[in-house]
Amino acid sequence: MPKLVAENVTKQYPTRGEPLVVLGGVSLALEVGQTAAILGPSGSGKSTLLSILGTLEPPSGGRVLLDGVDPFRLAEPALAAFRNRRIGFVFQDHYLLPQCSTLENVLVPAVAGGPLRPETLERARMLLERVGLGQRLEHRPAELSGGERQRAAMARALLLAPDLLLADEPTGNLDRSTAERIGQLLVDLQAEEPRMVLVVTHSPRLAGLMQRHFELDQGVLQETP
Repeated sequence: MPKLVAENVTKQYPTRGEPLVVLGGVSLALEVGQTAAILGPSGSGKSTLLSILGTLEPPSGGRVLLDGVDPFRLAEPALAAFRNRRIGFVFQDHYLLPQCSTLENVLVPAVAGGPLRPETLERARMLLERVGLGQRLEHRPAELSGGERQRAAMARALLLAPDLLLADEPTGNLDRSTAERIGQLLVDLQAEEPRMVLVVTHSPRLAGLMQRHFELDQGVLQETP
């Protein structure tokens, strides 16, 4: 069975008239080690789908399974722990805490797990070294460039070695050459620690780095060559 399965996922929102249908029955499956990109016009439901797969938002219908678990059947505390441990997120905005150092920001996902373990601290340092920020451990986000902040966000997303990495327009705020470096780094990190990577993007260049390609339009998802 694939590690990630979405079966006939729908999402709609109530309005004064007919419900607003954002996803009209989306299905996909990913195996460990696979990378995939979802393209589509603005408003097509890409970010909504990513939020559902990341357990941030429940579907209106259908189901999502990650390693055989339906996370939406978990109680809220268990769901939060599941999300923190099994899913990593990289967004268009880095969402780094401005008052914290780069190293402290990367360690944020480990805070919920209790006292910090030495091996977790060592992994954070290793990841920052790997993304080229080994000399920026004590710098705050305001002291980093846009590309450096996004690299720190990638290290944070990978800290707990999640099964699934979800990236929503991870290069959308970056210039072309920085975006290309971030996209290649995403692929390189995936090769070193195989997991599932799903990227939502408007960038054909970033999508071209992924193994599989999907297009979402008017709530319908189709795999493309």
